[in-house]
Amino acid sequence: MLDLPHPTPDAPTADCFALAKALSGVHFIGGRYVPARSGKTFAVVNPATGAEVARAAEGDAADVDAAVLNAAEAQKAWAKVPARKRGALVHACAAAIRTHVDELGRLIALETGKALRTESRVEANVVADVFEFFGGLGSELKGESVPFAPNVLSVTVREPLGVVGAIIPWNVPMLLMALKVAPALVAGNSVVVKSAEEAPLAVLRICEIMNRILPPGVFNMVSGFGPECGAPLVAHPKVRKVTFTGSVETGKIVAKAAAEKLVPVTLELGGKSPMIVFADCDFEKTVSGALTSMRFTRQGQSCTAASRIYVERPIFDRFVAEMKNAVDAMVMGDPLDEKTDIGTIVSEGQLEKVKAYIAEGTATPGATAHVCSAMPTDPALKKGLFIQPVIFTGLDNSSRLVREEIFGPVTVIQAFDDPETVLAQANDSEYGLAASLWTNNLKVGLDLAHRLEAGLVQINQNLVVQANLSYGGVKSSGLGKEASLEAMLEHFTHKKTIMVNMA
Repeated sequence: MLDLPHPTPDAPTADCFALAKALSGVHFIGGRYVPARSGKTFAVVNPATGAEVARAAEGDAADVDAAVLNAAEAQKAWAKVPARKRGALVHACAAAIRTHVDELGRLIALETGKALRTESRVEANVVADVFEFFGGLGSELKGESVPFAPNVLSVTVREPLGVVGAIIPWNVPMLLMALKVAPALVAGNSVVVKSAEEAPLAVLRICEIMNRILPPGVFNMVSGFGPECGAPLVAHPKVRKVTFTGSVETGKIVAKAAAEKLVPVTLELGGKSPMIVFADCDFEKTVSGALTSMRFTRQGQSCTAASRIYVERPIFDRFVAEMKNAVDAMVMGDPLDEKTDIGTIVSEGQLEKVKAYIAEGTATPGATAHVCSAMPTDPALKKGLFIQPVIFTGLDNSSRLVREEIFGPVTVIQAFDDPETVLAQANDSEYGLAASLWTNNLKVGLDLAHRLEAGLVQINQNLVVQANLSYGGVKSSGLGKEASLEAMLEHFTHKKTIMVNMA
């Protein structure tokens, strides 16, 4: 039985407001909810209304130390649990999460402003899928027999690293948490997650659900701000692996801190993903794919968003018009309303950043801002962080809107005339996370796919991260991979060689 300072319901609940309050003011350390050592909390705000819905524990170095020490102690026994049994326990966690999918979807919609039907419930389902996938990989933690010499038995084994410190962002916090926690646990590590300030509640609830199944201390969660909570986690001497998703600037700080301890780090950073559309594409499918690729239902708050779209000139005008019509048909409104397609921006600061980019693009000579959809009219949402999606034309590759990650519902569409020119434009970026190509000429598509500087290239589709498909970028988009068996083996274990002289 969990030792809770205040009750949260065991059964799934549809009342996300009550659940948010029940989750207020606590971390999850050593198998139980605990308040911050300082007693400090900070507000969790519903971005659709501006109302405070909860208080999160404001963690600092003392909280981090308690979490890491609990994790380090628990990891000793967890590493001795047979790998397939660890996998079975993680698989059982997936089943438990599935019973809470609607609850988790509502909770994440409440704290992030992402629409329930099109985004938040989908994310909760994928989270369960990720834990289910990695739960089945326990038997893959195997080594090799090395033919060194006839009288020497030489084998390799995979061993866990120890305590993993994981820092996650706010845009898809449940999914990105799962991509770090699931492989780390199956590999025999324990984990301390530092949640995003804007979205601490749903991941905290998942941690509690999983701790009904996992041994205490194996999976811990702290909340707080980067300098006071994230930095001590990265720097803690007992943290033997750091995995981070967030901005390039913060990623560099994390990498430097990890380097001081000589511990491995995985970084999933920003993106400025190109979408290349050829005139011979399946036009209707491609327009629909552009809506998905740009992640408009998430207000463009995605590192893989197709925020620069290159369209072959013969279909350029038609494509722009049809894409605008399609976004116009999307409903912006209360994230918890099943009729809503598009929710809000996550925070006031992010909203102001997006507005500044839109203002700059609108003021650029020769540029046209195609403003789409419509603001909600419900008076209850008048303080919400809503913004209309904008499609820009008339900007070139020198524009900041083409070069920088906006993390908002803003995309730039440019015309091109030949494959070599568009390839050079697409690769002219510091980022290299994802890209997509839309053409019925697979010879052209595959040729460009091999030459695009991106970690993930899709042809005639642009799916979000999927379990079992290696995911991670090149250049400033990061270091290392996630979501695959390869990620679990290479980033959450080390290979030990054992030699026995039998002469």
